[in-house]
This record gives sequence, C-alpha cells and structure tokens, in this order.
Amino acid sequence: MEKIKPKRLEPGDTIGVVAPSSPAPPEVIQQSIKILKGFGYRVKLGKSVGQVYGYLSGSDETRAQDILDMFIDPEVKAIFSIRGGYGTPRILDLLDYDLIQRHPKIFVGYSDITGLHTAIHKHTGLVTFHGPMVGELVEEHDPLTCSMLFHHLTDPASIESYCGREEDSYTITPGVVEGEIIGGNLSLLVATLGTPYEIDTKDKILFIEDVSEEPYSIDRMLTQLKLAGKLTAAKGIVITDFSDIPAPTKRPSLTIDRVLQDILAPLHIPCFYGMNIGHCQPNLAIPIGISVRLHATERKITFLEKGVI
Repeated sequence: MEKIKPKRLEPGDTIGVVAPSSPAPPEVIQQSIKILKGFGYRVKLGKSVGQVYGYLSGSDETRAQDILDMFIDPEVKAIFSIRGGYGTPRILDLLDYDLIQRHPKIFVGYSDITGLHTAIHKHTGLVTFHGPMVGELVEEHDPLTCSMLFHHLTDPASIESYCGREEDSYTITPGVVEGEIIGGNLSLLVATLGTPYEIDTKDKILFIEDVSEEPYSIDRMLTQLKLAGKLTAAKGIVITDFSDIPAPTKRPSLTIDRVLQDILAPLHIPCFYGMNIGHCQPNLAIPIGISVRLHATERKITFLEKGVI
C-alpha cells in the first residue's frame, strides 16, 4: 500500500470533532470547543458528539457516517476524536476506505481509536496520528502532550526524537533498527486479529500500550500476538506504557517486567520498555506509518520523516 500523508494544519483551519467510541459529558464537549478555538482553529462538531446510546456515542451508523462526512467535508482539515472508551470495532465494516483514501486528512486519537488507526492505515496507506483526544486536553493539563501533538501536525521538523522515561525505562534486547512505526492499544490490536483489519507488522517497528490490565491479562494478549505471528514479524518493539495496573492480590502473579522478559526477549529483536505514549502524562503523539529509528540500547525513537506535507 502506497503511503499517503495529509496536509499540515494551518492557523484558522477547521478541526472536525467526532465521537467514534463512548460519549463525552456536555461540559467536556464545551471545553473542547473552547480549547481548540483558543489555539486559533475553527471547530465543527460531528453528529455523534453529544449522543448517548448506552456506552456508545450514538448508533454504529451515526458514528461511522460522522467520520466519512468529516473526510469529505472540504472545510475540515483535521479530524480529532473527543474520547475513547469502546466502539470502534463495531464500525470498521461500515467505513468506505476508498473514500478516505481519496480525501486524506489528519486523523487523531488513541486507545479505542487504535481500531480505526489500524484499519485506515492498512486499507488506505494514510498516515494517522496516535495522540491525545480533545477531551484529554480538557481533563489533563500536561503542556508537553498538547505541544508535541500540534508540532507533529504543524511543524514536524521541530521534533527529532523521543527518549524513554528516566525513571523506569529499560532495554529488553539491545540493538538498532529502522522501519515504519505502527501499533497502539494492546486490547484493540488483539481484538482485530483474524479480521480484515488486523495489524500488519512485517518488517515494522511495533509500539504497544494499555491501561488497567493485570499482568496475566497482558501476558495473555501478548502471547496471542506472538502466536499470531505479529511479534516475530516485527523488526523491533517498544512497549511504551502499561499504566494503572491493579494492585496485587493475594494470589500468585508475575510482574510486568517478568512477563515482558519471558515473551519478548526470546524474539531476539531490539526492544525496550518505558516511553510516555498512551494512557500517561505526557501522552506524546506518534504519526502511524512514518519511518523511524528504534535504538533499544539507548531507549530512543528517532523520526526519519514527517507525518504531514
């Protein structure tokens, strides 16, 4: 699939806000509009924003059509998800990927939005952006989260690399490798296995994150990716963040570190743990599909190309 890059954001451009997953509270919606306008952008809300259908922000048809409408709307230059939760797997079959390919635009989100990133990239070649939701910019106040996102979307030449966290990053297997970076939320990557939307990791740099999962659950999902050939096909792997791990119970368990060593070290490909990408603060944006250099020994990702044109 030929790589497609969206046009960069310019001052005064219109950002379309959609809700592909779970609903956002009214106050978060209003604050999201205020924040984006404060950055100098116009805002257009999708029909899904503000709707509530149980744990979903509107029906599957509404949420899918919202995304397509934003891609074909000539006024909209970028599409931001307002929050994650759950819902994207239900709409993957409802999207017109040819339409998206013909109207490439910036698309931003993470967590449950991983389902859309993986499907869109696989079926269109479009570079999308694993980064904070608009609602996160409202509820969290880490300035680096916001600045890195908009640097990638407006001035990507100003970002050379990301380094692992000083406090807890470590090398699992040393080495240096280059390739396209793809990945996202572990639960969603596993949820799409065996479907037309499963991730293609062949010769790629794979990044993985998740939240509120116990060690045995992370073990199970990583093992499933391994058995599906997704880990062995990758050139390199970075486990960026596993946050809010439930407190240990009285039953026996393995540590996350032990799980990662058991599953990843035998692959003999460069990999490391610990980078602020995912359910953490700061939550640094990653353009999915661009070439990077993974330096597992130094625990560093260097960007070799831009995500926008």
